[in-house]
Amino acid sequence: MTIRILLAEDDLSLGFVISDQLKSDGYQVTLATDGTDALKRFNEQKYHLCVFDVMMPRKDGFTLAKDIRKIDAEIPILFLTAKTMTEDKVEGFKSGGDDYLTKPFSVEELQLRIKALLKRVNINTSIPEEKIFPIGSYLFDTENLNLTIGGLTKSLTKKEAQILKLLYKFKNQVLPREVILNAVWGQDDYFVGRSLDVFITKLRKYLKEDDAILLNNIHGVGFKLEVPVK
Repeated sequence: MTIRILLAEDDLSLGFVISDQLKSDGYQVTLATDGTDALKRFNEQKYHLCVFDVMMPRKDGFTLAKDIRKIDAEIPILFLTAKTMTEDKVEGFKSGGDDYLTKPFSVEELQLRIKALLKRVNINTSIPEEKIFPIGSYLFDTENLNLTIGGLTKSLTKKEAQILKLLYKFKNQVLPREVILNAVWGQDDYFVGRSLDVFITKLRKYLKEDDAILLNNIHGVGFKLEVPVK
């Protein structure tokens, strides 16, 4: 299994240099040019490590890290910054960062920091990522975007699959609305909130063949996918 890294850097020249170097080291790299784009990409596939510039448009690195920590508490996050002030470093760690690299930095130092972070979380590259999950009597294929029950298959849109994947990850727990909105749309304003309600209604319809599955609206908080524990 190839290690996948999410890189968020608004300086395209630096972003391409870092991306090319990491790719030559054998990593698979996704480059986002702002924090909002990075959060959406994070929700689209599995990553093993994040490298975030601090000063970015639309959503800065610290805010991005806080949003990601609501979804994944374990993934290592490395901050890149031009600032050396202690207050900024403290803010970085408070927002969920694991390490800090001040610009300008050498390629060798970046390589060593990434290796150290991956070693810290003990990533086993020999274990394949699961693509199909059981949801009650259904099978949810996250790669082919479909739900199957009793020989019947329902194709999902990309956003439907992203929302269901988040709900499944936090099954039998309340998932706040803003977490879903930020992860799927990159924002949590009124209009995308109404879109989320439409998608939730569709997902309830898709899951209705199994009476044991409940997708509840927790008023003022979020949603809860209730699935029997086998």
